[in-house]
Amino acid sequence: MSQQASFGQTFGQLASTYCGKFLPLEVLQSAAGHYIGTRDTEGPVSRESREYFRSYAAAQRALERGGWSQLAVP
Repeated sequence: MSQQASFGQTFGQLASTYCGKFLPLEVLQSAAGHYIGTRDTEGPVSRESREYFRSYAAAQRALERGGWSQLAVP
């Protein structure tokens, strides 16, 4: 079950819980579309958003405004 992201959430919950990494949220891209997640120097670590977004701008707006749902598990 997903939960609505808290406005102002800045670090990836799944990256912290499952990987032990405290990483900032950012907009990333995969073949499925743009999403809110985390990465480190080696590449993507976690997909945090349940949603995929059609554009970078839409994902960035969702991140800034808290308009996305946190995945409960990876």
